[in-house]
Amino acid sequence: MKIKKAVMAYSGGLDTSVAVKWMKDTYGCEVIAYCADLGQEEDLSVVKKKAIMTGASRAYVLDLKEEFVKDYVFPMLRASAVYEGAYLMGTSIARPLIAKKQIDIAKKEKADAVAHGATGKGNDQVRFELTYYALKPDIKVVAPWRDWEFDSRESLIAYARKNRIPVPVTQKKPYSTDRNLLHISFEGGILEDPWLEPPDDMFVMSVSPEKAPSKATYIEIGYRDGNPVTVNGKKLSPAKLLKQLNTIAGKNGIGRLDFVENRFVGMKSRGVYETPGGTVLQIAHRAVESVTLDREVVHLRDSLIPKYAELVYYGFWFSPERYALQSLMDEAQKGVTGTVRLKLYKGNCIVVGRKAPKSLYNPELATFEADRVYNQKDAEGFIKLNALRLKLNKLKSSK
Repeated sequence: MKIKKAVMAYSGGLDTSVAVKWMKDTYGCEVIAYCADLGQEEDLSVVKKKAIMTGASRAYVLDLKEEFVKDYVFPMLRASAVYEGAYLMGTSIARPLIAKKQIDIAKKEKADAVAHGATGKGNDQVRFELTYYALKPDIKVVAPWRDWEFDSRESLIAYARKNRIPVPVTQKKPYSTDRNLLHISFEGGILEDPWLEPPDDMFVMSVSPEKAPSKATYIEIGYRDGNPVTVNGKKLSPAKLLKQLNTIAGKNGIGRLDFVENRFVGMKSRGVYETPGGTVLQIAHRAVESVTLDREVVHLRDSLIPKYAELVYYGFWFSPERYALQSLMDEAQKGVTGTVRLKLYKGNCIVVGRKAPKSLYNPELATFEADRVYNQKDAEGFIKLNALRLKLNKLKSSK
C-alpha cells in the first residue's frame, strides 16, 4: 500500500507513540497527529509536543468535550443503552466522534490515509474503521497492530525505550487505560485474570465504597425531553453537568464495574470501569421516565435496547439502522421532563423522589384508600376477557 500522508489518531500512549515513528519508517509517509480532548484530564499541550518530538509533521488538538456529551453521550443515555446488562459503553461511544473528526482533518489536509493504534484483537479497530468507511469510502486505513512485528505491550515498551520514545506504561504496571468525561477503563496486565480483584489504588474517578462518607449525599437532577439540564436547580452545559456529577458520585463510591464482556470480534474480555456520573444519569433517567412514559412505549423501547446497545458497542454509530432506532428513541423522549431526587451512599444510587409537570402518575387512581374515580368491579370483566384464551387452551387439552 502506497501512502503519501496519513492522519494518526494520537493519544500519546504506548501504541500511538510507537506508531508515528513506525509508520514513517515503514511507508515513508508524512504523519499528522490528531488528539481529541474528550475530558481525559491530561495536559494535551504536552501530548502535542510529544507528537512532534516523535516525528509528526503537525499535531491537532481539538476540544470536543461539549460535542461529545451533547451529541453522543446524551443520545445514548436517552436510549437507556447498556451493553449486556451492565456496561455503559464509555469507550464505545467516544470512538465514532474521534474517527469523524479524524476524517474531517484528513479532508482538510488532503491526506490519503488515516491510522489508529487499536489492536487486532479488540473492538476499537472495528469502531474506528466502520466510521472511516461510512464517512469517506475511499480512505486508506493503516492499523499498525495488524501489520507490525511487535506481538505484545512488552515488546512495544522495549522498542520505545530503544528509540527514546517516552511512554506512560511501565513493565511493573502494564495495564492500559482509556479516559474521557463519561468513564475510565482499565484492561490488560494483571486484570487479564478474571479471578483477581483489581487493586484499589488503581481507581481514579471514585473512592471505594468503604472509604465513602458515612453521611448520604442528596442531589436533584432536572430533565427536559430526556436530557439532563440541571443539578440541584442549576442549569449546566452537557459537559459541565457530567463533570459535576462525576465529582459528586465519585466521592460517594458510585460507578465501579468489574465486567467480563463479549467483544465483537468473538472473544471474551475482562474490563474494569469507572462511570460515576453516567451511572447516576442512567438511574435518574429511568426514574423520570417512570412517571412520564406510557407503559407500551416503555416496553417497546426496552425491547430495542439490546439492539441499540449492540450497534454502539460494535461501532455502527453512523449506520442507517442506528439513525432509525435513534429517531424512535428520541420520539419516545418527548415529554420526559421532570425532576429526580437521589440519595448517594457508599456506592449506592437510590431514587427517593420523582416529579413531573405532566406526570402520568395519578394518586387518585393508585391509592389503596377509598376513591371515586376507579370502579374495582370493572376489573372482573377485564380479567375474564384476558382469561378466555387460557380457558379454551385448557378445555382443548382436556379432550
